[in-house]
Amino acid sequence: MPGNLRSTAGPVDDRKLAGLIQPVVAAAGMDLESVRMSVAGKRRLLRVIVDSDRGVSLDAAADVSRDVSAALDATNALGDHPYTLEVSSPGVDRPLTEPRHWRRARGRLVRVKVTGEGAVEGRLLAADADGVTLGLPKGERRFSYPDMGAGSVQVEFGRIPDAELDDFSDPELDDVVSDNDTDLGAGGDGH
Repeated sequence: MPGNLRSTAGPVDDRKLAGLIQPVVAAAGMDLESVRMSVAGKRRLLRVIVDSDRGVSLDAAADVSRDVSAALDATNALGDHPYTLEVSSPGVDRPLTEPRHWRRARGRLVRVKVTGEGAVEGRLLAADADGVTLGLPKGERRFSYPDMGAGSVQVEFGRIPDAELDDFSDPELDDVVSDNDTDLGAGGDGH
């Protein structure tokens, strides 16, 4: 986490803020991934990234936001100057650097640089305290964390097979869609 940022609102230490915020996040059953305070003129934005094995719902993020705000206000950690608090989960572009990050990406297609091999891409089958197992074109393979750099989840684009779509079909919606077959033009969005 970055060190001090200075503004007219005074110095802000992200590490101290993380020390105040971490117990609040832990009490909610989540991990604190990062704390970043950015200052632009008189405006301050405090970004708090949280995650958990079950993900972070909007309701859970809102609850943590209220609790973090109350803790910060109670300690006057940010003084009397206003700030905006943003609590969210990590995006898909978050690097996989900790065993918990790898565990939470199970089932996803990942890419990682492996010492002596370069980039390896495969389906993440398992992750534990010592390493990961990837499904590769030539079979499963185990990699230990010391042999790997930071991994990344690969975004997969593809059409869902029709058989799987049947599970999500809604006959009433299907009728509405077929009744409203309208050409939206080349853009496809009506503009």
